[in-house]
Amino acid sequence: MELLTVLAGISSCVTGIGAALILLLRPVREALTGTKHLREGQKCLLRSNMLHTYYKNREHSAIRQYEYENFLLEYRAYKALRGNSFIDRIYQEVKTWDIIS
Repeated sequence: MELLTVLAGISSCVTGIGAALILLLRPVREALTGTKHLREGQKCLLRSNMLHTYYKNREHSAIRQYEYENFLLEYRAYKALRGNSFIDRIYQEVKTWDIIS
C-alpha cells in the first residue's frame, strides 16, 4: 500500500514536470524556428484577402460563388490561427449577401 502511495506521488511529479516542460518548450521552439512570425504573416495575408473581397463586393451586397467559398476557407484558417474578432463582423455580413453562380 505504501509503495502505491509513493508511485502515485512520483507519477504526479513526473506529470507536472512534463506539463511544465511542454508549456516552456513551445515559446522557445517558436522563437528558435520563427513559426510565430510565419503565423502572424499568414493571419495578415488572410485578413487582407478577406477585406479585399469584402470591399470589392460590399456595394452590391452580392458575391460570386467561388469568392464566397474562398472567403469561408480563409475565415476558417484565420480563426484556426487565433485571429481576432475584427473579421467576425465582416464574416457575418458576407453570409447575408446574395451568392452569384
